[in-house]
Amino acid sequence: MRKYEVMYILRPELEQEAVQALVEKFQGIIQNGGEITKHDVMGKRRLAYEINKIRDGIYVLVNFTATPEVVAELERILKISDEVIRYLITKDVA
Repeated sequence: MRKYEVMYILRPELEQEAVQALVEKFQGIIQNGGEITKHDVMGKRRLAYEINKIRDGIYVLVNFTATPEVVAELERILKISDEVIRYLITKDVA
C-alpha cells in the first residue's frame, strides 16, 4: 500500500448535511481497501481563479494509504460527481 493525498473542492452552495454526506461517501471508498491517516474539511475559501463562474469552494484534504485500485475507483467517482468542482490525487513521498 502506498501513501496518497487527495484534495477536492465542492460547490459552495451545498448545505452542511450534503457536504458531510459527500465526505462520508468518499471516505467509504477509501476505507474499502485503504486507511485514512488525516482528514481535514478546510471550509469555504476563495478559489485562485474562477471555474465555470464559481468563485468560492469548500476545500477537503485527505491523507491516506491504499492500493492503486482504490485510488482508481476514488478518481472515477470524483470525476462523475457533479458536486465536485476540482480534485487532485497525488502520491505522498514523505
